[in-house]
Amino acid sequence: MMIAEKSNEGRGALTEAEAEYLAENFLGRVATSSLSNQPHVVPVAYKFDGSDIYFGGRNLKGSLKYRNLVGNNKVAFVVDEVVSASPWRVRGVEVRGVAEPVQSEDGLPLVKIRPLAVRSWGLER
Repeated sequence: MMIAEKSNEGRGALTEAEAEYLAENFLGRVATSSLSNQPHVVPVAYKFDGSDIYFGGRNLKGSLKYRNLVGNNKVAFVVDEVVSASPWRVRGVEVRGVAEPVQSEDGLPLVKIRPLAVRSWGLER
């Protein structure tokens, strides 16, 4: 099976369709890597502000994903879905970028992902 995809590799700006897709969803998967290159992928609830992705969570500062990104700020973030199984149709956005710890207006710890490269598939309607 081949998935037609559009690549924005090398640029962090999202297309209008990519931005809309990220804004209309709230669950994605973030991939981090430890200093010894051990990968770790977990689902997170997120918010997209039109340019950057933010996520928090219970005990965020104690989590493995947080410890990993403090030591290695390169991350990947994916939001995708199966639209139809028959015929097979999927869509999604992959963001590769850098993460940094920030605080919400309420003082809660968050992680901000700044996109550096974006890939998407199946977003055409």
